[in-house]
Amino acid sequence: MLGLSKAKIRVNRLWSISKTVFPETPVIIYPNYNHYKHFQNSTINLSSRSMEKIKNRLAQERSPYLLQHAENPVQWYPWGDEAFEKARSEKKLIFLSVGYSTCHWCHVMEHESFENQDVAAVMNEHYINIKVDREERPDVDQLYMTFVQAACGQGGWPMSVFLTPDLKPIGGGTYYPPNDAYGRPGFKTILLHMANKWKNDSNSMLENGTKLMKILKQTTAFDIQLGTELSNIMKPNPKTWITCYSQIERIYDDEWGGFGMPPKFPQPTILDFLFHVSYKMSKSSEGKKSLEMALTTLQKMTMGGIHDHIGQGFARYSTDEKWHVPHFEKMLYDQAQLAVSYTTAFQITKHEQYSDVVHDILQYVSRDLSHEQGGFYSAEDADSLPTADSTKKREGAFFTWTQEEIKTLLDKPLDSKSNIKLSDLFCWHFSVLPNGNVRPDSDPHGELLDQNVLIEFRSKESTAKKFEITVENVEKELKIAKNILYEARKNRPRPHLDNKIITSWNGLMITAYARAASAFNVEEYKQRAIKAAEFLEMHAWDSNINLLLRSCYVNDDGNIANIEKPIPGFLNDYAFLIRGLLDLYECTLQFKWLKWADELQAQQDELFWDKEKFGYYSSSDKDPSIILRFKSDHDGAEPAGNSISALNLLKLSMLTEKSEYRSKIDPLFLTFAGRLSNSPSALPALVSALTLHFDSMTSVYVTGDLDNPDLETLLSAIRQRYMPNLVLAHADKNSLSELAKGLAIAENGKVAAYVCKNNTCNLPVHSTEELIALLDGTVEKPTSVVA
Repeated sequence: MLGLSKAKIRVNRLWSISKTVFPETPVIIYPNYNHYKHFQNSTINLSSRSMEKIKNRLAQERSPYLLQHAENPVQWYPWGDEAFEKARSEKKLIFLSVGYSTCHWCHVMEHESFENQDVAAVMNEHYINIKVDREERPDVDQLYMTFVQAACGQGGWPMSVFLTPDLKPIGGGTYYPPNDAYGRPGFKTILLHMANKWKNDSNSMLENGTKLMKILKQTTAFDIQLGTELSNIMKPNPKTWITCYSQIERIYDDEWGGFGMPPKFPQPTILDFLFHVSYKMSKSSEGKKSLEMALTTLQKMTMGGIHDHIGQGFARYSTDEKWHVPHFEKMLYDQAQLAVSYTTAFQITKHEQYSDVVHDILQYVSRDLSHEQGGFYSAEDADSLPTADSTKKREGAFFTWTQEEIKTLLDKPLDSKSNIKLSDLFCWHFSVLPNGNVRPDSDPHGELLDQNVLIEFRSKESTAKKFEITVENVEKELKIAKNILYEARKNRPRPHLDNKIITSWNGLMITAYARAASAFNVEEYKQRAIKAAEFLEMHAWDSNINLLLRSCYVNDDGNIANIEKPIPGFLNDYAFLIRGLLDLYECTLQFKWLKWADELQAQQDELFWDKEKFGYYSSSDKDPSIILRFKSDHDGAEPAGNSISALNLLKLSMLTEKSEYRSKIDPLFLTFAGRLSNSPSALPALVSALTLHFDSMTSVYVTGDLDNPDLETLLSAIRQRYMPNLVLAHADKNSLSELAKGLAIAENGKVAAYVCKNNTCNLPVHSTEELIALLDGTVEKPTSVVA
């Protein structure tokens, strides 16, 4: 996970020291959730909750996850000075629990342990207990998750960590079952053991905590040492993309698409990298294979149960190799990144199967994850009550169907002359079976017994052939059936909605809407992106002090609010929003979005740039409770902030001509040279940025009135094409670059387009045909301007 030189040796040292803290008690990690079947069933019993509604300090918070725990008998504290001071004054260990509101196993541990009066009594007597929403405080999550992963080899949520009063980790894991079983200690046993160890030998635990942090700091250091000359540092290789491609190809599933073994995640950063390779090397075997891997993965995901065929959008991941049975939670960042990947697939192929999915995703987000003022909510849970009368939540209850339900709801002929029932057509096409279509190994707890997860493994052509009707009729009838089931599903209890509005994820969503608006020329999408940007400008940005906030919240009355001490934004909040604003600028060519992106980049550089060893820290140095800062070097569920920052700097250095942006590009890549050399597939977005840097980007400056139809014709020719190396800008008197201002003066209001690369611009063109020929490289016009 760390991907650093000598990391294994240091991890082993960290593991051996951590074992001295509680040598007979293993750190409990469950990388495979099937292991949980040895313990209690994971359904959440709501009827067993205490009738007393005594609230703890979390009741004053606004995070949906923290509020879920506000009625626990555990005396929870939020992360902050009050808890730290109490731990120091009472000389108690801290028990830190980190999760998020749509985390299934967080719900399980809450029900089994945090709602248990006996367990709570032990926690309250011996510990200062702190709850953290990882989505609210990614800096806290990253710090202690890095410890857990290094010490144990695995990580996950809920994350459970024991800290000294000075916040140093000394032990931890993820989910702890409540009781001892199968040779594994239960949570209560571990709590008592750690408390006893602290009482009798706190000095050694403090010493171990110091040693662990020292090793953790060494383990997560990067290759550049203080005082090293740039000329003596290993440079990234221009052909890094080849190594990255080879590593990805080795883990590609030729049959079902996707990468690696189950559980399978969408991994949009890999898909976007493959699209980039297919563009760069379109005639080569690598380029063709890259396109095949990306398109096949998108096709298989569309067909699978990870795709919500009734209510739209995509679930977090698939538990099997076929994308059939998902973990049903829906995350905003997945919708945003997948919308971009499917948009790119359409731009390359012009096939409606990809555009249909983009519209599908954006329909879901607009309908179910949107605040009326413009912000986007974070997620929907996997668990919900099967019926309004139920007392136990079940994973997937909102999304799955029995065959009997479908037959009852769709019990009608296709038309007055047909003997074919709509239910028969639908059940065949979506593989709906009498006893359910979920394999037992995909349902270890029996929660999906007799249930069907809809999958579209059969083509509409094969369904048409079986029922001897036209493909057009199949499409029409399936649409009717989906609408009926959607209306029926609306009557079920909905899963929990995390209505926290996170700046970074909203930035990703602005990118999704802006790129879709450009590719499909949909005004509604452009306006939705603008509305989201205006929302963040209003609620997440303080222009007086140039401070971006991490998140804002929704009151019970639906209004936007924040906590007493708002959480400042992190690197990802700045980087993802800047990217979204740059995409919105290219979509609208409205100068204000470029101007705000420029202002945010300047503030990001001030807060997060490492002036000595380069690269961006994930958090600023303003919070003393973060005892170790990191530079994220992994494009995972979200791309790394450094990866997106590299892309932003490449664009902004062209759009503004500011040397302070250009001067950071090479040092940023140098910071991660070792990672790029050894494990580039862990950073596909950064590899893409590096490749663009070596290949040089193309800029297109257009002139003329934005309302001029002739200009719109030129813009459409640009926007409908997939060109990852292209930056689009409007040259006018407000431009941030002197080049753009000069072009605007030269054209004096006339519609024209300049194609520029390697500091030179071609003569202006005025027709779509000339512009396309220049972009395709099929003609070369004389150089007129030196940039």
